[in-house]
Amino acid sequence: MKFTSRPAAVLAGLSLAAMALAGCSEEGGGGSAAAASGSCDPADVKLVGQVHNESNPYEASWLDGGDAFAESVDLTQERLTYDGDSTRQQEQISQLLAGDTDCLVMNILPNGDSDTAPIVEGAQEAGAYLVTQWNKPADLDVTEYDQWLSHITYNGIESGKQIGDALAEAIGGSGGIIALQGILDTGAAKDRFAGLEESLAANPDVELLDDQTANFSRAEALEVTKTLLTKHGDDIKGIWAANDDMALGALEALQQAGRTDVAVVGIDAVPDALTAIEDGTMTATVSSDGPWQGGIGLAIGYCVATGELSVDDIADEDRAWYAEQFLIEQDNVADFSAPATDESDFDCDNVFSRSQGPIS
Repeated sequence: MKFTSRPAAVLAGLSLAAMALAGCSEEGGGGSAAAASGSCDPADVKLVGQVHNESNPYEASWLDGGDAFAESVDLTQERLTYDGDSTRQQEQISQLLAGDTDCLVMNILPNGDSDTAPIVEGAQEAGAYLVTQWNKPADLDVTEYDQWLSHITYNGIESGKQIGDALAEAIGGSGGIIALQGILDTGAAKDRFAGLEESLAANPDVELLDDQTANFSRAEALEVTKTLLTKHGDDIKGIWAANDDMALGALEALQQAGRTDVAVVGIDAVPDALTAIEDGTMTATVSSDGPWQGGIGLAIGYCVATGELSVDDIADEDRAWYAEQFLIEQDNVADFSAPATDESDFDCDNVFSRSQGPIS
């Protein structure tokens, strides 16, 4: 089975927290002998991917990428979703870590920055192999743990600025815009909005009329956009959205209002957004390649679990790193509409090939 991806060019569960804090050594904990030595038989590896929900097409594509990687190594992936509920996420992970963890590999999207530490501590104590993506506190250091193999994210400031600049160009360099922010307790939301602020500084004739959070949700973005259209009316020339789901919600609100004159940008390169860019109703998006993310987190864990890669040999800059991303506009959207990735991206000697450098 081929991997599908884009081309290259708070409550923590109390039982989990108690288990983690009670068992940590000065080095961050231990784990079983099998886990520490990376001696798992490939057939014994258990692969788990966990995201907010599958109603978000980007996150559904993440889990699909995990399935494709699992199939390539004759395994299956357990797909978990927690509906944006931190307590539910921690409960699911607590249940996983209460079982056989010797060869457990987890590719996890923490609900928010504050959710990452208990996940990491629990995996460290249980001896499970963990890769996290997107959300972690800046002061939580991956290199202090040996079961937390890697943290992958994207330069949100860069992507936020990229779509901000594309929006500014689309509205002719001047005019009013509104911004739809994501979940505010996430690095992705904070960084993307900081990127918008950089874009506004570089495009002084573009005015931010209003910004509201819509929590990365299409339904919430629909309602927020309706409210802001009523408030600001014809002054709105563009809408900056921190992800495509919100951009698509904004597009629906614009269609209902009969506003075809407003440019819209987002991030994630979900299929509906690519279609909207193709037909000219949406201006731009940025691909963080959900299917690749779903595969790469499991691939890193699998390689360490089976002994093909040692955590001691992973360079510090590959323990917490920015992955490659791609700006998509109408002139190149066709390149992203029928994606395919070489499975060599997931070879154990190639799993860090998309690194754009350590997280700063």
